Amino acid sequence: MKCVIIDDEPLAVDLIKEFVSKVESLELINTFNNAIDAIVMINTSNVDLIFLDIEMPHFSGIDFLNAIDKKPLVIFTTAYSDYAVEGFNLGAVDYLVKPIPFNRFLKSVMRAQQLFLSNKIVPNTTTPTVVPENEPDFMFVRSEYENVKINFSDILFIEGLKDYVKIYTTDNKFTLTLTSLIKLENMLSSKGFARIHRSYIINIKYVKSIQKNKVLLADKRIPISESYKNAFFEKINL
Repeated sequence: MKCVIIDDEPLAVDLIKEFVSKVESLELINTFNNAIDAIVMINTSNVDLIFLDIEMPHFSGIDFLNAIDKKPLVIFTTAYSDYAVEGFNLGAVDYLVKPIPFNRFLKSVMRAQQLFLSNKIVPNTTTPTVVPENEPDFMFVRSEYENVKINFSDILFIEGLKDYVKIYTTDNKFTLTLTSLIKLENMLSSKGFARIHRSYIINIKYVKSIQKNKVLLADKRIPISESYKNAFFEKINL
């Protein structure tokens, strides 16, 4: 696979170059210390894989990915774990947090190679198409001073509280995080979740019964609002 490194830290570039040189399936064709300089090259050349830093001055890796016409496979390389959810939402193959050990780098490359060879993702198209079984079944959310991993299957329901949401899980606990309900709705709507109220998203598989304008999940009764009722009932074939 023809690959490119985009990172504003020279030491990080050197390390990834060294790692790339150890993998026979990779051919390094260029490196860039800022994302803006890489746009033309990516749009006009055949690149299969990008090792892309996120936090860069003036123009972030996410800005770059949204700006290019051709979208190869992408492995994010960053010192910050805060962007993990957004990285996966953008169709990244993987998300590596610096300092990156070689075995973790190799695991990411092997996954990219499998996707590339099996045509489960089509490089150089407007939108990367990944088969559903390779989509992440979890997310990371920022809560207080840490990034908490939450498996989708463990989520019972989500409650919106202005700028925050409470993510309730099956262990009778909840995680409070600063995000929007609409963002989580967009992420989870294809994964068995449904918005049933301006303040609630539920995991459909945990619905025990529907009682008038309420849904019973475990021992919780969640209201169904009229504005979401028809779409919800259509989704569950009711």
